[in-house]
Amino acid sequence: MFKADDLRARVLSLSLTCCLVCCLHLTISFCRAAQTNIDASVQLTVVIVVGAPGEEEFGKSFAQWAGSWEKAAGKAGANIITIGLSPATAVPDREKLQQALASEPKQGGEFWLVLIGHGTFDGKEAKFNLRGPDFSASELANWLQPFHRPIAVIDTASCSSPFINKLSASGRVVISATRSGNEQNFTRFGRYLSEAVTDLEADLDKDGQTSLLEAFLIASRRVAEFYQVEGRLATEHPLLDDNGDGLGTPADWFRGIRAVKKAKDGAALDGLRAHQFHLLRNEAERNLPSTVRAKRDELELAIAKLRESKSQMGEDDYYGSLEKLLLDMAHLYEGIDAKLK
Repeated sequence: MFKADDLRARVLSLSLTCCLVCCLHLTISFCRAAQTNIDASVQLTVVIVVGAPGEEEFGKSFAQWAGSWEKAAGKAGANIITIGLSPATAVPDREKLQQALASEPKQGGEFWLVLIGHGTFDGKEAKFNLRGPDFSASELANWLQPFHRPIAVIDTASCSSPFINKLSASGRVVISATRSGNEQNFTRFGRYLSEAVTDLEADLDKDGQTSLLEAFLIASRRVAEFYQVEGRLATEHPLLDDNGDGLGTPADWFRGIRAVKKAKDGAALDGLRAHQFHLLRNEAERNLPSTVRAKRDELELAIAKLRESKSQMGEDDYYGSLEKLLLDMAHLYEGIDAKLK
């Protein structure tokens, strides 16, 4: 058993080694960009659902926001499915969504579902308003249950908060425009999120790509600024859930990309998983094999969660566990570098 001072020294050395290996890997990746092949099994899918506008003005806004998502998803090479913008047909939009979800592979790459429109809440169940029959949060949860792939559900509608409670699950990111089902007014969060999701000005950690967490934080900030400048009482407060507890964390609990405020009941904070979702990845990330990226993400989450629990652990146990995780990370990148040589 190593003493704490020895473990700290070894962990520091391993941390530096990991950084050097990662830098080497990134350099190799950039040089070999032309050799990258797209793996169909990890194809990104973005489904954009535009709800009933209610008023013409809202319809124009919704179409514009959806267009921004389509443009961004197109740049990412995603499989894009848009529902609700084309003229209505005999097949209701609700059924089109069900068919799209049923036909999607249940395993594979990231699956993003973006809801743009209005919502309602009757005190028990939240619904997203479509042309024709609506769907509830519970129904959407059932439709997504067969999926075993990374999922992001982004509900930019009013009354959207209850969707977090119904849809929250391990490995899943759920975002709502409101913190309560009773926030029923038109929401502007959808506009700002559609603008931020590929905006490098929203890249808070300056890694050349904007994560879903970063887009959420910037969009939430712009929502707050809108109400402040207009001198209005804010009627929307976005939330993000990505740890499966169904509670959600507001943007003002973050400093940079890390949640620093603690919940009164000690509930775990969100943001770690959402920071691993990117609609447009930087070049190095695009060249990283999907299996390696998945393992890397898993190790990053484990390291972050270990650091959160540091105060409840003995010093030797903490540094011993951290050393093992850092070694796993170093070995992961060493394996990639060996294959690329």
